[in-house]
Amino acid sequence: MYLKVEFYRHQLGEEELNGVKEVLSSLFLTTGPKTREFEQSFASYLGVDGCLGVTSWTMGNFITLKALDIGPGDKVLTTPLTYVATANTILHVGAEPVFADVDPITGNLDPEAARKALTANKGVKAMIVVHLYGQMADMKALSELAKEFGVFLIEDCAHCVEGVRDGVRPGHLSDAAAFSFYATKNMTCAEGGAIVTNNQSLLERIRPLRLHGVDTYAMDQRKDGIYRHWDMTELGYKCNMHDLSAALLLPQLARIEETRKSRERLCKRYDKLLQGLDSIEIIPEIAGSTHACHLYTIRVDPDKRDRMLTELSLRGVGVGVNFRVVHLMAYYVERFGFEEGIFPMAERIGASTISLPLYPALREEEQEYVVETIKSILSEIGN
Repeated sequence: MYLKVEFYRHQLGEEELNGVKEVLSSLFLTTGPKTREFEQSFASYLGVDGCLGVTSWTMGNFITLKALDIGPGDKVLTTPLTYVATANTILHVGAEPVFADVDPITGNLDPEAARKALTANKGVKAMIVVHLYGQMADMKALSELAKEFGVFLIEDCAHCVEGVRDGVRPGHLSDAAAFSFYATKNMTCAEGGAIVTNNQSLLERIRPLRLHGVDTYAMDQRKDGIYRHWDMTELGYKCNMHDLSAALLLPQLARIEETRKSRERLCKRYDKLLQGLDSIEIIPEIAGSTHACHLYTIRVDPDKRDRMLTELSLRGVGVGVNFRVVHLMAYYVERFGFEEGIFPMAERIGASTISLPLYPALREEEQEYVVETIKSILSEIGN
C-alpha cells in the first residue's frame, strides 16, 4: 500500500474566509481594528499585559532586542538546538551569540549549562530561551538565573502558544516573548508573529520600532475626525501586522484549545503505535506540564537517520528535521570557528531527530501508514 501523507496541512476554512471578507469590506487593510482586537485577545489568552502583532517571529525578536538596547559589544545566550533565526537576530543587532547545551530529554536549554556559560562569558546582556516542539523550558529556574546574573530574559515561543509548566505560561516570567504564525504553526496567517510583555514601558518602546519609528499609526491619525500630524521619533523598521493577518488568526485563537487537544491525541497515539520499537526513542512529556504539541519528533541512530529520511520521503511520508544545530551550520563555523563536540547533547539530538506529520486533519490510517513505513524501513536497514 502507498499513501501520500503530507508533513503538514493547514486547518483554515470558512471562518477565516469570512474574517478576510469582513476586512476587505472595511476601511482598513493595514494595521487597524482587527489587529488591535487580535492583540487584545492574544494578550488575554496568555494572561499578559500587552501584545504587538508583527510580520514574523524574526522581526519581533529583532525589534525586541533593539528595544532592550542590545547591540555591538553585547553577547546573548541561547541554545544551539533551534532554527537559525534565533541566533541570526542576535547577529543582526550587532551582538554575539553565546550557546549553552540542552537537556538530553526535552532538548530545551539546560539551566546548569546556561549557568556555566553565563559564568564563563562576560558581557552577556540577554538570554533567549526556546520552548522546543511545544514543551516549555524550565522557566522558573531560568528566570531565577536571569535575575541572578542581571540579564534580560526573552522567550522564543515559535513552537509554543498553548504550553504550561509549573503553572507558568509563555510571557509570564520573561521580559518579553516572541511568537511565530508561520505557515506550519499551530496558529497561522502564512507569515506573521507577535510580541508579548508585562512591561508597559518596553511595549511602548517596541511599538514605534515596528513602523519606521513613527509615533502615530494610520488608524489613530484621524481619531475623532481631527487630523493629527505624525512625527518620526527614532529610526525604526517595517514589520507591523495588518488586519488581513489578524482576521485569519482570530478564529484560530478561539478554537486553540480544541485543536491542541486534537494534536495531543495524535501524539499519544503515535506513542502507542511506536511502543516496543527499541531503535526508536520516544520523547516523554514533562509531568505536570501542558505540551503545545507543535511537533512530534522521534530519535533514531544518527548513522541511519538520513537514510530513514530519504526512504520515508520516497514512500510518501512527509518528514522534517527540527533541528540541525546552529553552531555547525557553515556560516557559524566559518565566522566563529565552532567545532563538533562542544555541545554534545544538542548535537546528538540534532543528528538523530525526525519530525513526523502532525496536524488535526491527520487521519488514523495515515498515522498508521507512517508507523508501518518506519517499521518496514527499520527491518530493511537493520535495527
